[in-house]
Amino acid sequence: MAEYDLEKQHAKGKLHAIERINALLDEGSFMEIYAGARHQCTNFGMDKKELPYDGVITGFGTINGKKVAIYSQDFTVQGGSLGKVHGEKIAEIIKMAIEMKCPVIGVNDSGGARIPEGVDALCGYGEIFNQNVRASGVIPQISIIAGPCAGGAVYSPGLTDFIFTIDNISQMFITGPKVVKQVMFMDISAEDLGGAAIHSQKSGVAHFRCGTENECYEKVRKLLDYIPHYYGDESALESKKNVKSGLFGTKTEEEFKFTESKLESIKSILPEDTKKGYDIKSVISDVVDDDSFFEIMPEFAGNAVIGFAKMQGKTIGIVANNPGFFGGLLNSDASDKIARHVRYCDCYDIPLLTFVDVPGFLPGPQEEQKGIIRHGAKVLYAYSEATVPKVTVITRKAYGGAYIAMCSKHLGADFVYAWPKAEIAVMGAEGAIGILYAKELKDPANASLVEQKGKEYRETFMTPTIAAQRDYISAVIEPEETRARVAMSFELLKGKTSTEILHRKHGNIPL
Repeated sequence: MAEYDLEKQHAKGKLHAIERINALLDEGSFMEIYAGARHQCTNFGMDKKELPYDGVITGFGTINGKKVAIYSQDFTVQGGSLGKVHGEKIAEIIKMAIEMKCPVIGVNDSGGARIPEGVDALCGYGEIFNQNVRASGVIPQISIIAGPCAGGAVYSPGLTDFIFTIDNISQMFITGPKVVKQVMFMDISAEDLGGAAIHSQKSGVAHFRCGTENECYEKVRKLLDYIPHYYGDESALESKKNVKSGLFGTKTEEEFKFTESKLESIKSILPEDTKKGYDIKSVISDVVDDDSFFEIMPEFAGNAVIGFAKMQGKTIGIVANNPGFFGGLLNSDASDKIARHVRYCDCYDIPLLTFVDVPGFLPGPQEEQKGIIRHGAKVLYAYSEATVPKVTVITRKAYGGAYIAMCSKHLGADFVYAWPKAEIAVMGAEGAIGILYAKELKDPANASLVEQKGKEYRETFMTPTIAAQRDYISAVIEPEETRARVAMSFELLKGKTSTEILHRKHGNIPL
């Protein structure tokens, strides 16, 4: 058994690499491998240095009774720096995880490349990146940033599926504060440059931000209870309830009736004023199994909501516009957030439930220059490419290109439902009247025309009726019917297969 310098980490308010592994895994389940690995560098006096397990602990264990691969960098051993052997150990554990069909968790706490090893250290990073890409879509990859993560070290987490950060502990940046000062002549702290809040709120690099290490490890364990543990794993997608046969897959349709409080909540969620926002998370929580919604990236691009939930005990992916933030408009950040989640769910055959209330893409020079065309196209691509069961519920607004993008029938949605007050149109009434009656409105005497024609436009064109008549909407349903309709739809779609498979290597998503 190796000796660990726990106190050195504790003095910094951090857990040691082995303590982190034990906090993540089921008690007594860790089996270490390659503990005897040692560096082979002789430069700069390295031949006289003994670096236990070359600064990274690797092995296997279980979480919630299921096997996982894990590695944890030890900052007390040469600053957790990555050399050739260190990198090979991490690459090997990822490779083994692929072969053994289990998730891999990386606890990153490293000063970066081991400088005395030169290009050999870079070789170590390269091998890790290669295995990260090989593992993508085959097994879930989870990165925990439990210390500094700089330079080449950030790209392995960047290639993984989920990144967890911890307040006052996590740091991620391509170049640290010292280099920024040398090159940009700018003074900035490591926390302001790449702390947990920066990446969970502004850059969108992190998926979760936690207050403490133990909170982080509990959240990782929770995530693993929602997602398949390898491509083809159906355990998370099968009901854990006592299921009987039937269209709903449960005892009776009665189970899908809302409780009195939820019934009042979902019936009264839409404001009378269509310009007012509301919290779509309330709708999500009402429709899915009780207390099952697990949100991802809650602090980034709040106009879009993504996550996982349970429906009849089965995992589904959630995507929604949130009119309570930015009016639910799609911008570049929200588009990236949605597209990535859709593609993750499709990777592992997780059915998708999309709630739509979107007035369009965010206009203006800032978004155009940021590349909203390119970013928005990712949403179109992701939904069109996804072959998993896709159910869409339009709660209120669905305008223009954003209507198409948010998993419309035209992009392959299997079932599209609309609430009675849904507005499906090219644009809102005011904008449409301004274009349709532009000449008439030049005359001040026709000022009342906007209100009159706007009312006619809403009643004639902005109802779900026309879309339903053209088979773009599967059914117009009352809000209180939503849970039953969604559950029935997913039950019907069980075992869905794609009939149209084009021969190609892969498409070219507009990255």
